[in-house]
Amino acid sequence: MSPDQPVLGRPAEIPATPETAILDRVPNPHPDVDYLTRFAIPEFTALCPITGQPDFAHLVIDYVADQWLVESKSLKLFMYSFRNHGSFHEATTVMIGKRLVERLEPRWLRIGGYWYPRGGIPIDVFWQTGAPLENIWLPDQGVAPYRGRG
Repeated sequence: MSPDQPVLGRPAEIPATPETAILDRVPNPHPDVDYLTRFAIPEFTALCPITGQPDFAHLVIDYVADQWLVESKSLKLFMYSFRNHGSFHEATTVMIGKRLVERLEPRWLRIGGYWYPRGGIPIDVFWQTGAPLENIWLPDQGVAPYRGRG
């Protein structure tokens, strides 16, 4: 499927890899207004590139669109494509942010990757395109720090 053939409204398979996943975009109905859009992915999974064991994360993506919005079905398929993809937490989180920026050209974007412990250590990864815009409401990402059982 090409970027000119959106998956919205048609059956679609999970892409084999994140690199082959297509992020569809749709026109922003309010390009004259700065507003924040948030996607929360509380059950994100990828694979450890060393052990092949599953890694789990709660991802939060905030962005201020310019001319384009990401189409949510294609975003879901993109996220699913990581289920058999091995990469470190840092690489995965930043890759997702960069792919969205490349496709959407937003005014601003940030991603928070709240990863569950690997080897007993939770790893949180944060990336953004620059300083937040002054005129937007930027709520906390709402993910509590990992506390374990103690």
